[in-house]
Amino acid sequence: MISYLKGAVIAQGSDYIILETGGVGYKVFVGEKRIASFALGQTAELYCSLYIRKDETLELYGMDSLESLELFETLKGISGIGPKASLAICSLGTRNMLQEAISKGNASYFGSVRGLGQKKIQKIILELTGKLQKLGKEKKAEDQEAVEVLLALGFSRQRANEALAQLSAESASLSLEERVKQALKLIRR
Repeated sequence: MISYLKGAVIAQGSDYIILETGGVGYKVFVGEKRIASFALGQTAELYCSLYIRKDETLELYGMDSLESLELFETLKGISGIGPKASLAICSLGTRNMLQEAISKGNASYFGSVRGLGQKKIQKIILELTGKLQKLGKEKKAEDQEAVEVLLALGFSRQRANEALAQLSAESASLSLEERVKQALKLIRR
């Protein structure tokens, strides 16, 4: 299973890039909004999901963070939602934005995803209601560890929670040590 790739972008299409890693080129499908951020020769890092089609074709789908990969896998697990639709939904915004749309039952949030009708959108909203909350709780446990470290360093719980809340979504894939370092930088400002 290929879960992570880092290498140079050697080609790109309308919905994929070819990433050269260790002398091998991997075709990785990425979200429409993300494709423009890649330039030829640029080094890119992607968290990947390997998908095996019925005709035994292997396809890689790449996300920019571990959080996005978890969301992609969760979406792909919903019957009737394939990897391309899952990737398109992941590209709509952050998990927090998706969670807000689901909690409000906002079907128009999914309107730009091709191939999703009202019934599938309602199914996504219904099935993700509980699943996203579980994913969020797992992240909260990681934040709790970081809070404990900041408390041990002498900061108040409120100050620690505020600093961790300010961290970007991309920092969720960082180690505990790196998250604490970033939080310390924010506290010092």
